[in-house]
Amino acid sequence: MSKKASVESKILDAAYKLFLEKGYRHTTMDDIAQMLGMSKKTLYKYYPGKLELLAASFEITKTKLTAKIEAILENRYISFPLKLKSTLTVMASLLGPINPELFEDLREYAPEIWEDLTQYINESAHIRFKKLLEQGISEGLVRPSVNIHLVVMLYATAIQSILDPRFTGQFPEEIQKGVKIPPSDIYDQAITIIYNGILTDEARNEFANG
Repeated sequence: MSKKASVESKILDAAYKLFLEKGYRHTTMDDIAQMLGMSKKTLYKYYPGKLELLAASFEITKTKLTAKIEAILENRYISFPLKLKSTLTVMASLLGPINPELFEDLREYAPEIWEDLTQYINESAHIRFKKLLEQGISEGLVRPSVNIHLVVMLYATAIQSILDPRFTGQFPEEIQKGVKIPPSDIYDQAITIIYNGILTDEARNEFANG
């Protein structure tokens, strides 16, 4: 890795940590420079502004997510229920730390990045999750009566809804308070409910105990 790439990587790591911790709106270029121990002038040499840092941070997150999930799907030595569980763990580990405030900021202050992220989730669900479900049906581990396209839509909708404060904000306060648990736990439970609904008894047991 070149010196420039190494510095850029450090800058993105620091910026992403601050975005996760404080949200986009409340993070400044001063904060990022201070965390890195560099001058703001130097920081601007690498990235022209906060929006570019945010966009680059999410590109890295998406690249990591794609690479990890592709590796799981292509692994012939992992059973189907374990593939489901592993993709769930990877998604939760990368999306779980993103707090609702940051997603709210994305919608308001960086709509293009928000749109890009939701499109990525939809395409990823269609390409990768559909492929996984087709494998499950061919192995007799997903109930053949299940409509794959509907499950893909439910899966993508569940992820997006969990991430979107405007969606959760529509519900009565009592319900909102009831799901005040870490995003990774919400994601884990929502997707597990979908998995349990589509798996055969044999696969469900392996998924639960795997």
